[in-house]
Amino acid sequence: METVNNGTEEKKSLNFLEQIIEEDLKKPEYHNTVLTRFPPEPNGYLHIGHAKSICLNFGLAKKYNGKTNLRFDDTNPSKEEVEYINSIKEDIHWLGFDWGDREFYASNYFDQLYEWAEELIKKGKAYVDDQSAEEISRQRSNPKDPTAPGIESPYRNRSVEENLNLFRRMRNGEFKDGEKVLRAKIDMASPNMHMRDPVMYRIMHVTHHRTGDKWCIYPMYDWAHGQSDYIEGITHSFCTLEFEIHRPLYDWFLDQVYTEGTMRNKQREFARFNLSYTVMSKRKLLTLVNEHYVDGWDDPRMPTIAGIRRRGYTPESIRNFMEKVGVEKRDNVIEMSLLEYSVREDLNKKAPRVMAVLNPVKLVIDNYPDGMVEYITTENNPEDPEAGTRELPFTRELYIERDDFMEEPPKNFFRLGPDREVRLKSAYIIRCTSYEKDADGNITVIHCTYDAETKSGMPQANRKVKGTLHWVSAQHAIDAEVRIYDRLFTDPDPAGHKDRDFLEFINPDSIHIMSNCKLEPSLKNARKGIGYQFQRLGYFCLDKYATPDTLVFNKTVGLKDSWKKNS
Repeated sequence: METVNNGTEEKKSLNFLEQIIEEDLKKPEYHNTVLTRFPPEPNGYLHIGHAKSICLNFGLAKKYNGKTNLRFDDTNPSKEEVEYINSIKEDIHWLGFDWGDREFYASNYFDQLYEWAEELIKKGKAYVDDQSAEEISRQRSNPKDPTAPGIESPYRNRSVEENLNLFRRMRNGEFKDGEKVLRAKIDMASPNMHMRDPVMYRIMHVTHHRTGDKWCIYPMYDWAHGQSDYIEGITHSFCTLEFEIHRPLYDWFLDQVYTEGTMRNKQREFARFNLSYTVMSKRKLLTLVNEHYVDGWDDPRMPTIAGIRRRGYTPESIRNFMEKVGVEKRDNVIEMSLLEYSVREDLNKKAPRVMAVLNPVKLVIDNYPDGMVEYITTENNPEDPEAGTRELPFTRELYIERDDFMEEPPKNFFRLGPDREVRLKSAYIIRCTSYEKDADGNITVIHCTYDAETKSGMPQANRKVKGTLHWVSAQHAIDAEVRIYDRLFTDPDPAGHKDRDFLEFINPDSIHIMSNCKLEPSLKNARKGIGYQFQRLGYFCLDKYATPDTLVFNKTVGLKDSWKKNS
């Protein structure tokens, strides 16, 4: 985003939504007030695309000393669950936002919406249709000629009295699901399909999580959404671009109920958030869950807020990421590498550095005193001087990464090999003297000697070697399972192929479980919600389902960008 120098400090230029707000606040009808809303449907877990909307709506309200309503658009009880409501609240709080006492539900307004629907019938602007959803769809749009006018329903010109009678009988439960609907009477020749007599109410004999069995007719999203904004006095209704075509309908419905002198809400659209190598459709995400391609909504491979939280992303990294992405007027795809950069940048500042060996091989220092335990001082985070130091046990037998040793190392391999020297992090320089192999040719033990003068504070402490390895004491190491994640899909746009199912692009190697990992003893007390840098390996976090007896760590991100390299 461009910056403007005002003489004393650099001020960010306004995005187009901020420009709209600042122009509106000059108008007397706004009373210098900003009231936004975040209106999720409780039919699934929120994904990172919703995080953009959360940050936007709550962020704009905060900037202009306003407030934000959390409103659940709970108009379809067949797909809604209390579990989803609770998860949405948790996600918003985790991101760092709070709605206070401003928690609302579209179901709060069912009585008012029904009354307004009757008023539309009385004005001749709504009618009951007996046709099926398929018949209505066929009449609204001709696939061979989308520009052709739609076909009017044979029930379009029912009398007001008949429509009122039928609508009240619909409410009373006299008809079966799908037997009748209430439609707005607008314009079957409109080039905008949403204006071709859209459905306002459908019959659903389903118990609602809040209203119980009071209702068996439920308002459609387009009828409930804008009216809910109006009832709540929302000043700025921000939606993603796919709702731009809905705006004329949003305004038409509002025209029917608006009272002079009240706040008239306006819909404005911003670019939908799209992330490479993911899908953002709740329906597709639900498919992944129901068909067990993932272990649930909070699987760390999922782009849900619950999933990325479990993977170890921080709320600060998500907010910073959304700030970097900005607010656009046209849809675009954001590279996964930018998201990873944001969490890497945040964790680098605050993640404790620890030692973890994921693919261990034993290393024996033959000239180190047998049975001796020495405590090595090492820093917790070189980026944070206040993070302090800790003591690590050092013994004759250690574990190092199997990949850190080669029998015949190439020229640019700056790790351990026969007769080669490396430094053990925060400890001594060692030299490989020999190694042992099993019958299959696998290295089982590496033998070394150490130079006792090369530890910090000793005469040879500054002696240079090209490689530094991490390690853990074999005697003190704790066991853990570590899960390494890769992108869930092999294609950057898995849902973008018209002739192929997005499931065809599932990555069969999206998770790699390592079960014999050796960790430094301090990680026995690892805390959930804290990111740790496993030195030389990346950033990891304790899984939410881990127990003191079964430690499981999830890899959040590597130390360097590996996405483009692997693409």
